[in-house]
Amino acid sequence: MTMEESIVKTNSPKAWLLAARPKTLTGAAVPVMIGIALAWTDAQDYYGDDVFSWTAAILCLLFAFLMQIDANFINDFFDFANGADDAETRLGPRRACAQGWVKLDAMKRAIAATTCLACIVGLPLVLFGGLEMIIVGAVCVVFCFLYTTHFSYLGLGDLLVLVFFGIVPVCITYYLQLHTVTWQVFLASLACGLVIDALLVVNNFRDRDNDREAGKRTLIVRLGAKAGLQLYLGVGVGAMILGATFWQNGHPLAFFLPFIYFILHVFTYLKIKRIDKGKALNLCLGETARNIFIYGLCVSLGLLLA
Repeated sequence: MTMEESIVKTNSPKAWLLAARPKTLTGAAVPVMIGIALAWTDAQDYYGDDVFSWTAAILCLLFAFLMQIDANFINDFFDFANGADDAETRLGPRRACAQGWVKLDAMKRAIAATTCLACIVGLPLVLFGGLEMIIVGAVCVVFCFLYTTHFSYLGLGDLLVLVFFGIVPVCITYYLQLHTVTWQVFLASLACGLVIDALLVVNNFRDRDNDREAGKRTLIVRLGAKAGLQLYLGVGVGAMILGATFWQNGHPLAFFLPFIYFILHVFTYLKIKRIDKGKALNLCLGETARNIFIYGLCVSLGLLLA
């Protein structure tokens, strides 16, 4: 526990800031960034300046941030309530409910408030994408709860990351601007989902022994540590292969710039392999979050500069 964490007062602003896990917001921002960059580029090339709406883009980003914070609150509450978070045995970053920084009743109210706020922010997107955006928003909210309460225990977390941190945010952000989704956008969304899944992979790799005891059948628990290491490397390789679609569609920089990300990803993989177990893997968690942001920045810049 850091010195900053050790003096946290119950239900204080600092407690809520730690509960929100601001470092995880890169995972929410990157897919929307890529969706915006794709839509902006195609709008300039094929539709004209007046098609792109910055209002819709900002609403997508705010909705993504709020849903990520909501997911963090839900994860914090239910993992502690179900006994999956133990302050003594936990290897990952400290959690607010388990540490007593936030009381369970207060977290319940925060979950309700954040969910409602996300829905309020997302509702105006109906003006840009039609009534079907209500269905998209409802699905996001439902699976935000189901991830922690059910699917993470069944080893389906990686699939949900691919869908809700890749396909849905990238494609919907693009669709709200141009009312269509191309194959390039879909493949880019898959690449984005794979990159962000690396965060879950290293998290589950670190917690594999505790998860096994708690009955969480994550993909790492099912496949084993060696396969988990290969999965971490593989999501990066897969993202780079899928990124070839940028080159094929006349945006070579969006393919070549992310090699900066891939080099960093390989270095992090080697560090995970060397450390293998324990709290020291939290360093790799931080590096992975950094790598994800660099990937999003490289792809977005590659598209915009082209």
